[in-house]
Amino acid sequence: MGITATQAREYQRQGWLHTQPFSSIDIANIARWVDEVQAWSDNGDWLHYREMTDNGPRLCRTENFIPFHAHLKTLLTSGPIIEIASALLGEPAVLYKEKINYKLSGGAGYAPHQDAPAYPFVATHVSCMVAVDDSLITNGCLEVVNAHHQKLLPINNLGCISDQSVAEMTWQPVEARAGDVLWFHSLTPHRSGTNSSATDRRAMYPTFNALREGDLRDAYYTQKLKEFRENPHTAETVQVSLINDFQGKPVR
Repeated sequence: MGITATQAREYQRQGWLHTQPFSSIDIANIARWVDEVQAWSDNGDWLHYREMTDNGPRLCRTENFIPFHAHLKTLLTSGPIIEIASALLGEPAVLYKEKINYKLSGGAGYAPHQDAPAYPFVATHVSCMVAVDDSLITNGCLEVVNAHHQKLLPINNLGCISDQSVAEMTWQPVEARAGDVLWFHSLTPHRSGTNSSATDRRAMYPTFNALREGDLRDAYYTQKLKEFRENPHTAETVQVSLINDFQGKPVR
């Protein structure tokens, strides 16, 4: 199930698009597969990150998991997800990177940012949020800015959008039910708040680039880990990205 021409135009106009490509069976399978990844130990070539919350240390992100989970690899490299990514890019797409943000009860949010500064090698990407659980205002859903995806915005010393620019924009919360898929341009400003509710808010975020620019997934993870080694993290937060958008406290 792809998207219509009207939906493609909506994405081009506003920089994001809310879709519902999955059946109830698909949605149940996705939740089960994420449960499996969440239960993995820290001893593997996948990347687990943890944060300190009022409830103690909690898992906050997993990356680089598709080499180790065949079902999720199929989900993110074929079928409706890759079809929609290709339609939004206007040409065949390939997976650039993948992550699961858990935002468990008590989990921190993400400062206002654009993704593009954290994604080397190509200028344009499209990402999506696959809601594993209901993503609501009460548990820190994504907030976006409409029709503001034409250029890079001024940034602060963390690589996030400057306070002045944040104050000048209108931020719109976008609630999503489990199985919904929210697409957004790599220049679309977005943020999310702390999960102060009693319910978890897990979501999977694959990112795609145009296939003609190359299959860059391995290069992305090589570069990310290299920069992590060579540029020590100085912010009082957990380092999960090439910008310091995540606001979680490190586990000491």
